[in-house]
Amino acid sequence: MTMTAAGAQEFATALQALTDNVAHVLLGKRRVIRLALTTMLAGGHLLLEDAPGTGKTSLARAIAASVQGSHSRIQFTPDLLPTDVTGVSVYDQSTGSFTFQPGPVLASIVLADEINRASPKTQSALLEVMEEGHVTVDGTVHTVGDPFMVIATQNPVEQAGTYRLPEAQLDRFLMKTRIGYPDTESAIAVLEGSALRDRAAEIGPVMSAEEVVALGQAASDVHADRRILAYVNALVETTRSDPRTVLGSSMRGGIALVRAGKVWAAGQGRHYLLPDDVKDLALVVLAHRLVMDPDAEFAGATPDAVVEDALALVPAPSADEE
Repeated sequence: MTMTAAGAQEFATALQALTDNVAHVLLGKRRVIRLALTTMLAGGHLLLEDAPGTGKTSLARAIAASVQGSHSRIQFTPDLLPTDVTGVSVYDQSTGSFTFQPGPVLASIVLADEINRASPKTQSALLEVMEEGHVTVDGTVHTVGDPFMVIATQNPVEQAGTYRLPEAQLDRFLMKTRIGYPDTESAIAVLEGSALRDRAAEIGPVMSAEEVVALGQAASDVHADRRILAYVNALVETTRSDPRTVLGSSMRGGIALVRAGKVWAAGQGRHYLLPDDVKDLALVVLAHRLVMDPDAEFAGATPDAVVEDALALVPAPSADEE
């Protein structure tokens, strides 16, 4: 069923309320907040590559507080074990049976801090739950709640003692972006409220988890014309044929771009997808999925440049064509 114009307006109002609530915690970063909420409503996960102290934990906690969801934080270290993430079965002597002790990944909003510091084995423990929505411990499947989103962080400055995320795991993040430092006015506002050690504790929920799930389901009904779908596919194919890449975007990237684009469109009060929605999100959805040719990378080529060039090369469908 296609979303109606009235439904799109209701969606935009609800998303605005969520954005405003989180913006009380993360000052001056409304676009980043909107990207994070779009990721959640599209059923995806977010990768933040940023320096320490930019508000990554605050963002995760504020989103969890806004949607009546649980929040957990996992500090990834080289000695972290997969069971420290997923949970473990513990033998109970009084009953003579094993009891599952859930790990921190079984929460609504999970902050995986400095994910690239853990070993590949522990990193891979996130793969099943990110893609399938459940973990398997001792042959028993444990389902996570809904909504569910992993916000993982990487420090781009310090590389010693880190393990690069494999392409298969990067591909499971719907978006990759950065928060960055606040502008001058926002920074001064943060300093004025420096006595508040926990801004996220100052806000309350604006909607239930069930309402968030309903919003995500409603966004999937946004109309996407076949010409726009062809445009998305052409962008993805262009990243594959670019001589600067060894591996372009997967089909998962194209699907993610459509899903996120529908949420982005509904958030602006529209019940249909426009090429501008695709353009707004192409960098954050596609760039991290590209594997660059080493020689091209040494010469200064970047994934962002490949996606930007694809946007410039591929003609977007006009309003008349739609």
